Amino acid sequence: MKYIGAHVSAAGGVENAPLNASKIGATAFAMFTKNQKRWEAKPLTEDNIRNFKENMEKGGFTADQVLPHDGYLINLGHPEVEKREKSLSSFMDEVNRVEQLGLKYLNFHPGSHLKQVSVEECLTNIAGSLNTAISNSKSCIMVIETTAGQGSNLGWRFEEIASIIEQVEDKDRIAVCIDTCHIFAAGYDMRTAEGYAQVMDEFDRIIGLKYLKAFHINDAKSEFESRVDRHNSLGEGNIGWDTFRFIMEDFRLDGIPMVLETVDPEIWDQEIAKLKEFAETGNGKKN
Repeated sequence: MKYIGAHVSAAGGVENAPLNASKIGATAFAMFTKNQKRWEAKPLTEDNIRNFKENMEKGGFTADQVLPHDGYLINLGHPEVEKREKSLSSFMDEVNRVEQLGLKYLNFHPGSHLKQVSVEECLTNIAGSLNTAISNSKSCIMVIETTAGQGSNLGWRFEEIASIIEQVEDKDRIAVCIDTCHIFAAGYDMRTAEGYAQVMDEFDRIIGLKYLKAFHINDAKSEFESRVDRHNSLGEGNIGWDTFRFIMEDFRLDGIPMVLETVDPEIWDQEIAKLKEFAETGNGKKN
């Protein structure tokens, strides 16, 4: 079964996210557990936590269907120790929030070298930050998101993500989220059945499909191999509907959250309905 939804608002309290997901017919959702553009946030209250869990149950959601996203300021690979430690502290707060809410995953962008250290040193810094976060938390699985490679952001090549995973000590606590817009901009072309199969085979060979635990479903305003991160509504960008049909028809991707971050929330319900249609007609195919 495919879990399909969108990154919904948690305005007014995290407990509103499951309600907002239900309104658009979602069977999965992503959310921020705090303001994504600030370092600090008020702790979750007992009411926040209780009401969130109640609304999860009302909406029929389990932890397997939810993909929280960390804040945009965090850079676990920052070349400066003090700033990297500030990022790690904020990241660990996010991990704690995920665990308080009874959730399973925390999606994050791996980090940036800021042209101050080598790619290899930055990847090691990211893995070191993750090892610290894992050893100081209980259960949260930390989900590396593929990036477009814009600026000095890492994680745009499968080899970079594989390097991080290799250096993480507890591999049961690490996973990967493919963002379709990002990998398209990074140079992975899934617009044909052959291309889709090739990219998935490459992912499996370099990283391993066992680590693939989430998808961000986005079309792209950016050009192929441009390394520019610009999302678009499904079918209105440079990727096109076929890629999303291939994903929905692939039985290997059952049971993981697949969430829209497309640009028009007013049509999320329509996009979700179309993806569900693909999943139903696919009936367990593997491309």
